[in-house]
Order: sequence, then structure tokens, then C-alpha cells
Amino acid sequence: MTDTDALYAVSPLDGRYSSRTAPLSPYASEAALMRARVRVEVEYLIALADLEATPLEFDLEEREHLRGLYKHFAEEDARLIKKLETEGHGEFEATNHDVKAVEYFVRHELPADSDASAWIHFGLTSEDVNNLAHRLLVRDAVDEVLLPELYEVRDALAEMAREYRNTPMLARTHGQPATPTTFGKEMAVYASRLARATGRIRRATDDLRGKLGGASGTYAAHHAAYPEVDWPAFAREFVEDGLDLGFEPLTTQVNPCDDLATLFDAFRGANDVLLDLDLDIWLYVSDRYLGQEAVEGETGSSTMPHKVNPIDFENSEGNLSKANSDLTFLADYVTTSRLQRDLSDSTVKRNIGAAFAHCLIGYTKAAAGLEKVVPTEQVMREELESTPEIIGEAVQTILRREGQADAYERVKAVTRGKDVTIEDFREMFDDLDVDEDVREELLALTPTDYVGVADGLVDDLE
Repeated sequence: MTDTDALYAVSPLDGRYSSRTAPLSPYASEAALMRARVRVEVEYLIALADLEATPLEFDLEEREHLRGLYKHFAEEDARLIKKLETEGHGEFEATNHDVKAVEYFVRHELPADSDASAWIHFGLTSEDVNNLAHRLLVRDAVDEVLLPELYEVRDALAEMAREYRNTPMLARTHGQPATPTTFGKEMAVYASRLARATGRIRRATDDLRGKLGGASGTYAAHHAAYPEVDWPAFAREFVEDGLDLGFEPLTTQVNPCDDLATLFDAFRGANDVLLDLDLDIWLYVSDRYLGQEAVEGETGSSTMPHKVNPIDFENSEGNLSKANSDLTFLADYVTTSRLQRDLSDSTVKRNIGAAFAHCLIGYTKAAAGLEKVVPTEQVMREELESTPEIIGEAVQTILRREGQADAYERVKAVTRGKDVTIEDFREMFDDLDVDEDVREELLALTPTDYVGVADGLVDDLE
């Protein structure tokens, strides 16, 4: 798409963000769907030729020619299929049917003396082709584009976790100062969550399941033509071995799509992790815990020249929120169909690519943002030192250990709702009836050192 075309695109996915969504084009465009349909039709035709019951035969050269139709699928092929659908071409009248146009395309590409024309799309319904084509595209989009981007974010978080495992930072629970943590440990939490989320996506992708059961899922047409053939076994072998997908044996005309819904939900889970990250990083930048490297030539504000805004995380947040909205809709919609078939899901499934595109933008923006942020350790340390009340938890816990049942209440009286200094704690320690070694233990407490075993927790990252 040219810059001029992008200016007139209806969707920002094909306009403003077209360069960012381009990696999905081989898997989410209409041309990609055409190519995948051609693959299904061709491989099915070859599988029929391998059945002893059929008179169909292909030699090695003919098989290579057929497989070349999708392996070397080009723009002119996509345009021809579109022409066959909308205008017709040569002996073929316009189909006004996208799958039938693919059938005619394969027939058009056969040698003139071929006897295979009658066997193209033999016994199939369009959904047999579409459900397999969609899953081939979804699987490859996940494997080749989306998961690698998520792995990049996960690895960046893990690297930050290890680098800043000892950088103390004030924590906040309910927005209020709380027991300190380290910046590295907080990033490790997100890296760990994202690792589990990507694992769910991986498992859901590996469990994508296709069907090949005919107009009502009964293999009726196949059985009528060749009742001696075990068509369910043929279909299973074709889907599992020929296309490397799982097999769904019990269907209506429509694949139930529970597998797609599971995958969409898995992506929502990963997106929720990153949305949480986007919000937290935004707040850390706001609190000056994180600084951002300025990008040469970038404008932060149209009126305030000094600003370096966390725009990557804001953009990620917006796109992931839109993606989750779309994924929720898709997961809910594709699992329902009136009786044995209605066509409403067809147009809906064409939007899978849009949902994935918003995911992709969100992932790349989060990754870009992580590259720019750097912990401002001095700011973190100064805030810790100016919030000495956070050692109150440690104080009352040590006193409980020493058998003082009113420890919590004593610390609460000194700290709650008050501006506390470290000297207030020291005065309290002087009045305590404890052994001197315990008093020394309490006096040694500082906000910057009160981080538990945060350092070691980072080692739990795989």
C-alpha cells in the first residue's frame, strides 16, 4: 500500500499502522485465505488419488505442478480467483462464491488433457475447505508472528528482572506506601506470568482441530459414491498427516470452533498480563521511578517541549484493549451456529486478522517502550528513605517473635496517620523491654534494605 492509499484506508490497521501489521499479511489477508484454500483443495485432490477406490492418478511431475499452485501462489493468482468470483473468466462464469472460485482456479490450472477436473472439491462443502484454511492461517500467524513478539517481550522483562534484582523500590498496595520490593522482582512477576500465558497459547495452537465431514458432518456424499471406503478414517489421516492439524470427528456442517475460542481466550490472557504491565509502567514513569530515553526528532507534547511521554505503553494499552474486545466477541460468536449451518460466522471469521493485528501492535509497542525505560534508582532510594513507616511491619513482626502480643498496636500508635521519622522508631526502640541484641536488630532496620528475599526470587524465572 502506498502512503497515499494509507491516507484513505478505512481502518488504521491498513492505514496509519500498515507497516506494523504487514507481518500478518501472509496469514490474514484475503489473498492468504485464497492460497490456503488452494492448498486444501490441492492436497485433498492428491489424497483422493492415493485412494485405491478412485481411478484418479498423478505422477510425481503432476503432483509437483499441483502443489506449486499454492507454494508459488502469486498476486496474479489471487486476482484471477477474484475475477472468477466477480466477473468470470474464459469458460467460467462468475461464481459469486469465493470457495467455488478457488475450485475453478484449480481446474483452470490443470493441463487441458487432465481427467482430474471432476474430482476437485469432490463430496466437499465449502466449510470443509474454509475451516481447514482458517486454521492453517491462524496456526502460522501465531507461530511465525505473534508468539515470537510475545517471547521478545517476555525475554526483555526477564533481562530487566535480572539486571535490577537488587534495586530497592517502594511498593504500593491500595495506592499507599507498602513493604518495599525491588524493581527486578516486579519485572520477574510479569515475565513469569507472560511465560505461563504464552504456554497456554502454545497448547491451544497445537490443539487446533479441523473437520472434513461434508454438508452435515455425515460423509453422506462420499459414502454414496464409494460406500466401501472408510471416509472418517480417510478424513482423519488427511487432516492429521496431510495438514498437521488435530481432527474433529463429530461436527455439523460447521466445525464447532471450540478450539478457536480456546485460542482467543488464551490470547486475552496474555494481553491482560501486558495491559497490567502497561498500566504499572505508566505509573512508574509518572512517579519518576522510571526515566525514558528521548527519541531524536520525536515530539512529546504540542505545547510543552520538555515532555517525554510514555506513548508506547499508552498505545499498547489501547490496542490490547481493542484486541481483547474483538477476541471476546470472536470467541463468543464462532462457537454458535443455527442448527447444522448458518453463514453469519463467515464474515465474522474474516476479522480474526484484525484482532491479531491489534495484538501485534500492542506487543511491538510494549517491547519498544521497554527498550526506552531505565530505573531512576536515586529517586526510588530517596522515596524509600522518606517513608520510614514502612519498616513498621518488620518491627511488629520481630516483637511478636519476642512474645509481645500488643506489638501491632504499639507500632500502629506510632505510625498510623502520622508523619513518621526514623527517630520516632528509635525512641520507641529505646523504650522497649527487649534484649539488647533484639534492640540492635531493630535499630539496623532501614527502608532500603527491607526487601526480604526479592533478589533470590528472580532465580525462579525459567
